[in-house]
Amino acid sequence: MFYDPTFIFVLPALFFAMWAQFRVNSTFSRYLRERSYAGFTGSQVARRILDENGMRDVSVERIGGQLSDHYDPRSKTVRLSNEVYSGTSVAALGVAAHEVGHALQHARDYGPLSLRTSLFPVASIGSQMAFPLFMIGFLFSFDVLMLVGIWFFIAALGFQLITLPVEFNASRRALAQLSEGGFLTGAEVPKAKAVLNAAALTYVAAVAVSATQLIRLLLLRGSRRR
Repeated sequence: MFYDPTFIFVLPALFFAMWAQFRVNSTFSRYLRERSYAGFTGSQVARRILDENGMRDVSVERIGGQLSDHYDPRSKTVRLSNEVYSGTSVAALGVAAHEVGHALQHARDYGPLSLRTSLFPVASIGSQMAFPLFMIGFLFSFDVLMLVGIWFFIAALGFQLITLPVEFNASRRALAQLSEGGFLTGAEVPKAKAVLNAAALTYVAAVAVSATQLIRLLLLRGSRRR
């Protein structure tokens, strides 16, 4: 937004976020080179887990980009990046199963996922409008705008917080399906877990950055009101 002495509160969280992103990239790359013993592709694993759970109405599609994998609850589609869709690595299977874990959450009406979905419109607006509104209010000493910006930011932070249990739960479901379905051996499951844990750490880092940014905004508002 702009530099001021309170920015020092955010720096540790920013360094943590950078480290978390490095870790997920390095861990994913490491196990992307390790072919799974059973030799299933990510798309095959996704399809079989879905079918075994009676979810034939959920489709599996290829999508471009790296680590762009996601589940779209609106169209009931698991979208997998090229290296996950066609890949037979431990990393590919872990990521594919994780996205199917979100589909399982959706089918089972998992509470935190439903709450996150309902919060998404407000959080989306909040993430875009929070800083601009706060900045205008700060520059022109308009306390109401600063307060609105802060509440928008709180809504975005709430969305990030509810994302944490959603992601961790999807990973637990994924690892159980990979193990019980025989897609990964006992020695490979911890490696897939390492990939998913590294990915989850980026969500924790995002919460840390947002939380420290919120503290910063509150301090700035307090300084302007004095």
